[in-house]
Amino acid sequence: MKSLAELAAIKEKMKDKVVLREGSGEIRVVVGMATCGIAAGARPVLNAFVEKVNEAGLSEKVTVSQTGCIGVCQFEPVVEIFEAGKEKVTYIKMTAEKAAEVVEKHLKGGEVIQEYTISNAIS
Repeated sequence: MKSLAELAAIKEKMKDKVVLREGSGEIRVVVGMATCGIAAGARPVLNAFVEKVNEAGLSEKVTVSQTGCIGVCQFEPVVEIFEAGKEKVTYIKMTAEKAAEVVEKHLKGGEVIQEYTISNAIS
């Protein structure tokens, strides 16, 4: 069993990640974490978004959270990005590497990466 001091240290270390997931930023990143998403690799994608958003200093602006089934299981892992006044962007077949690129180009730079979106897959 861990001591109270060890538990407090773990809590402090994880604080940024918890706050990031529960925050109320102007941009919401939602990762599909139903069974189909997890089986397809959504957990590393979620972790990458949390880590990269934090590293990029975007935690005040961007909220990262998880949801259940988004409804397009054949395209898992699926990530939806919601920004006020803009159309929702749905990224499909995500990886941790693609998540890092989305943080850099889309969340930080404002440029949607069309080749990763569902609209690219169904057009």
